[in-house]
Amino acid sequence: MKVAVFLLLPLALAAQTSASEVKIDTPRVRVLAATEQPHQPTALHQHQFNRVMIYLDSGRMTETRPSGERQTIDFKAGDVRWSPAAGPHTSEFFADHPVRLIEIEVKSMPASEPVLSPLDPLKVDPEHYSLVFENPQVRVLRVRFGAGESSARHEHSLDHIVVYLTDQARGKAGEVRLDGPMIHTEQNPLPRPVERIAVDLK
Repeated sequence: MKVAVFLLLPLALAAQTSASEVKIDTPRVRVLAATEQPHQPTALHQHQFNRVMIYLDSGRMTETRPSGERQTIDFKAGDVRWSPAAGPHTSEFFADHPVRLIEIEVKSMPASEPVLSPLDPLKVDPEHYSLVFENPQVRVLRVRFGAGESSARHEHSLDHIVVYLTDQARGKAGEVRLDGPMIHTEQNPLPRPVERIAVDLK
């Protein structure tokens, strides 16, 4: 009887039973900052949208489907993963500490393939910008600057979500922001390296 009641719970429940906060919500994308408590399985839930997962802490997660099928994922702080929309499952995190992550839900497909600028940062500044992965919905870049380093002049052609992995001049570790297209140069004024993730929305 308990199992039957559990399975009848609405699948529209929040994807996580732990603390989560919506940071950005637009017609194209929703960004959540979540803190998962270890060894506490979530309620049965599903994910309607494809997601970019950015892990701020290291750990392991196991997803279990009603059929009993399991999938285990190991991750390190700073890892980025594409997570396709998924049917009903529960999740459990394994670590000796709470696990913080950023979930970027991509709500729509692009109407056409975007045209990137000749000043695209991957072309003009590969020293600081590297490609993590790309698919029809997003392009994910890792951005690293050493102490005092400056970039070449470059252009971001797309709206993009910025997720800070370390404290830096424009934001603290774990903070997110939504930026539009822009042409600029940048400098890390700090006496230490900095790192962030930029998720281009196609």
